[in-house]
Amino acid sequence: MYYFIVYLENQFGLPVYNMKKNIFLATLFILIIQEISSQVVLSADKSKDTYSLINSVLANPNRNVVEVPDCNHEGFGNHITQEFDSELNKDVFLFHIHVTPDNDRCQKFDRQRNEIKTYSDSPENVKANIGETIEYKWKFKISSDFKPSSSFTHIHQIKSVGGPYASIPMISFTLRKSNPDRLELRYTSTTDQNTLKTANLDLFRGNWVEVTEVIKFGDIGSYAVEIKNISNNEVIFNYSNNPIDMWQDGAEFSRPKWGIYRSLNNQQDLKDEVVKYADFSIEEITNLLSVEALKEKAENILLFPNPSSKEVTIKNANSENYDTIEMYDYSGRKISIDKKINKNKLDVSDFSKGLYFIVFKKDTITTKVLKCFVK
Repeated sequence: MYYFIVYLENQFGLPVYNMKKNIFLATLFILIIQEISSQVVLSADKSKDTYSLINSVLANPNRNVVEVPDCNHEGFGNHITQEFDSELNKDVFLFHIHVTPDNDRCQKFDRQRNEIKTYSDSPENVKANIGETIEYKWKFKISSDFKPSSSFTHIHQIKSVGGPYASIPMISFTLRKSNPDRLELRYTSTTDQNTLKTANLDLFRGNWVEVTEVIKFGDIGSYAVEIKNISNNEVIFNYSNNPIDMWQDGAEFSRPKWGIYRSLNNQQDLKDEVVKYADFSIEEITNLLSVEALKEKAENILLFPNPSSKEVTIKNANSENYDTIEMYDYSGRKISIDKKINKNKLDVSDFSKGLYFIVFKKDTITTKVLKCFVK
């Protein structure tokens, strides 16, 4: 589970307890400080050459991180292009793939690759090292009649560099021909990849979606992902696991990959495709602290019912111990509830399904964090 990051501190930066007599901090929860040390954003810009733009963000000078089938299909030109998208009201990337003659960099002809990724000499803030927590965000859209391979069609991977397991990705978003066609979230820490969760591919076809993926890289790590339909803000896919092994032994670092990588074993199942991407973000979250010492008694604030689809009652709330209530969604975005809360009632009827966090504060001190599930 990906927990929202909260910490208690006084003006000197030291942990504090609620000073009111007989009121102590309750509930053992996992709390962390989010201090953003670096963020890298790659957004389309039609005024710039596409490949140069990608390399300027994900590569060091003189390194090409664009792996395209141009060498065997020069007549088409660049297989990653840009255009203005009226739905997002901005420029986006288009990743093109053709059943023939595209291949994998003129090296393999039983598969096709059109991907962007990072390398060992890429900037440090686009590579993941053991112990780091990274948030990856991006948007993508597949066609309304997209046809995946029955073998594999990968559109995103988290993959290690170095070590005995580098040939197989830790995480893959795989589109699969099935009944019905589906998106698969696949995982391994060694070589035995398995499917963690699936979703009907019709939830994605023809829709812009936004992905938020948070990974703590380590032998005792964590993984969480949420995908929302941008048009209605509905969560159409989510998964979390903590603890989970998120480091392949012997790895030098881990890196993200985006694009189209598909098998040609069953060409009759495929057609020429364009997958659109927008707003790639790689953000490192540092100072991850597990705080397990906050066990003393505190105000017994409860949410009821939880989960709820209409209204949540805040029970046993003593207003002397908080003067502010804040709400955050699964990705850490603050949600305005000024017009949603009336005394001890919170209206969640128009919230998207998912996990939220309700934070109670006294002055600037957090006194309580509760999980709220909207169904």
